[in-house]
Amino acid sequence: MPSLERTLIVLKPDTIQRGLVGEIITRFERAGLKIVGMKMVAPDEAHFHKHYEGISNLISRWGEEIYRVTLSQMTEAPVVAIVLEGIEAVSYVRKMVGTTDPKESAPGTIRGDYTHITRGYTNPIGATLPNIIHASGNPEEATKEISLWFDKNELYLDYDTAHGPVVRGRVPKKK
Repeated sequence: MPSLERTLIVLKPDTIQRGLVGEIITRFERAGLKIVGMKMVAPDEAHFHKHYEGISNLISRWGEEIYRVTLSQMTEAPVVAIVLEGIEAVSYVRKMVGTTDPKESAPGTIRGDYTHITRGYTNPIGATLPNIIHASGNPEEATKEISLWFDKNELYLDYDTAHGPVVRGRVPKKK
């Protein structure tokens, strides 16, 4: 049965530098997702190593050089970390974000609308892949990432939005 989930998104330095933060957050809010945590931070290399290798195995999958380029990109400006909550939030947010390689992201997705660069261009020249946003890949990864990026006291779970019951569905009253 579908469930209420939380997921992590990180608006990357290129989002901050291009002034797209509000526009991106608005897309998630308009979709009916609830923000339960948000902060601007500038994590150090140890934090990013825990995120990229400890949780998502970037070095194991893509190699040390790709990790170093990614680390360079992620530390060139602050990032905005956000925890979103909604029904099947992890897969829904991934759909909204689009694929990691912007070239493969459909128009209408965040990466499809705001990026155009490709791994085929960046990897051979050792350049960063400015793809705007990180989104947790699955519910288990989301749980680990949220714990890495947020303390429990930084999450605000006990409030409802005005549109909460509307976007999650209402159970009809019995007569």
